[in-house]
Amino acid sequence: MDFIITEDQATLTTGVRDYLADVHTPELLRALDTSDSRRSADVWQGLVEMGLPGLLVPEEQGGLGLSLLDAVLIAAELGRAGVAEPIADTALVAAPLLAKADGQDALLTAIAAGEAKVALQHPANPWVADLDGASHLLSVNDGALLLADHSGTAKLLDSVDPLRRLYAPVAPSGTGVGPADALLDHAALIAAAQLVGLADAMLEQATDYAKNRSQFGQPIGSFQAVKHHLATAVVKIEFAKPVIQRAAVALAEGAASASVHVSHAKLAAADAAWAMGETAIQTHGAMGYTYEVDLHFWMKRAWALAGAWGDRAFHLGRIDAAVISGALPIGPGHSFA
Repeated sequence: MDFIITEDQATLTTGVRDYLADVHTPELLRALDTSDSRRSADVWQGLVEMGLPGLLVPEEQGGLGLSLLDAVLIAAELGRAGVAEPIADTALVAAPLLAKADGQDALLTAIAAGEAKVALQHPANPWVADLDGASHLLSVNDGALLLADHSGTAKLLDSVDPLRRLYAPVAPSGTGVGPADALLDHAALIAAAQLVGLADAMLEQATDYAKNRSQFGQPIGSFQAVKHHLATAVVKIEFAKPVIQRAAVALAEGAASASVHVSHAKLAAADAAWAMGETAIQTHGAMGYTYEVDLHFWMKRAWALAGAWGDRAFHLGRIDAAVISGALPIGPGHSFA
C-alpha cells in the first residue's frame, strides 16, 4: 500500500491544524474545564464553517465525500488540538455508517450542516459520550445497528478526562441501519487516530520544554537520557501511523481482515500515546503531574481513549483469535498480503 500523503490531503490537514491551533488553545481548554457544559457553541460553529461535519457525507447530501483514510488524518488533528466537541463521533464514525444505509439522506444533510449530532452506544463501550446534546443515537442490539431519534436525559458519569461528557447507557431502540461490528470497528479506528494526534501534541510539549528548561547550565534536551526517552516514544508514534492507515483502507474496502487491522491500530496507537504521556511527564519533572501544566489535558484524554471502544485485553483477544485460528497467517511470506 502507498501511504504517501497526497497534496490535497496535506492541504486539508494543514488547514485544519492551523485553524485549531488558533482557536482551540490551552486557554480555551482551561475555560471549558471551569464551565458547566464543557462545550462551546462558538467552537462548534467554527468546526461547521470549516466543513468538518460533512467530511464523509456524500456530495449529494451536501458533504465533501472524502474517504476513511482522509478521516483518520483529520481525527489525528482533532486529537492534536484536544478538541472537546463531539465532532469525531458524528462526522467520522456515524456519517460513513449512515451513508451506507438506505433512507438517511435527510439526516446526512443535517449532519453536513452541523444541525444534527449522533451519539454512539455499543456493549464493548460501557458509556455514551455527549448524549445530552445528541439529536440521534446509534446503538447495538442483537447484532444489529439501530438508529433512533434521541431526546430526554441520562445519568452523567465521571471521567478521568474532565472534558469528556459520559453518560450511562440507555435502552437501544430504533430502525436497523447495518451490522453491529461496523460501529465498533469505525469508532475504534477513529479513537486510534486521535490517540496518535494526542501523542504528537504531547511530544511537541515535551520537546519544547526540554529545549527551554536548563539545568547545569544547558537545556535538559541536550542530556542523553532525555533524548533517548523522547526518541523511544517517537518510534512508537511513527510506527503506529501506517498501521492506522492500513486499517482505514482495509475497513473502507470491506476486507475480511479489517477488524484485526483495526485492533492492531488501536493497540499500537494506545501504546504510543501511553508511552508518550509517561515520557512527557518525566521530561517536565516534578511539575509534570500538576494541573498548572497544560500537558494534563492531552494525557487524560489519551487515558480515556485508550480504554474506549475496546481496551487492550479486548483488542489483543481479537488479534490472538485471528492468528491462532489461521484467519490471519503470519510470517515473512504474508507480510504484504
